[in-house]
Amino acid sequence: MLRIAGINLPDNKRIEIALTYVYGIGLTTSQKILKELAIDVNTRTKDIATEDANRLREVIEKKFRVEGELRHVVKSNIKRLKEIGCYRGTRHIKGLPSRGQRTKTNTRTVRGNTRKTMGSGRKKSSDKT
Repeated sequence: MLRIAGINLPDNKRIEIALTYVYGIGLTTSQKILKELAIDVNTRTKDIATEDANRLREVIEKKFRVEGELRHVVKSNIKRLKEIGCYRGTRHIKGLPSRGQRTKTNTRTVRGNTRKTMGSGRKKSSDKT
């Protein structure tokens, strides 16, 4: 079992897909890393040679921010936005979408307005309670 950045990669998946289990590595980054190391993208994780696994681990740890370090950076960026009081920061504080998505019809669960069946849920202000 291959272990990179504290994550056990699944044995029966192709290496390009298995690398995406590491937080901070997507499919494109995974393909770039494997191309750089001249490792075939179709090989299974269990078939990787130990020297290739060591090179892979070394490249990922040195060149990329992954797992705990990346999570810390993202969390500190969000904390900074909250502290300076910008629009995105206030959206994070309220727990609402911060990238411009509409909230009138979507994000009902975030707003606390879950409707189980049609017609139930929020009452119009003109109706009697």
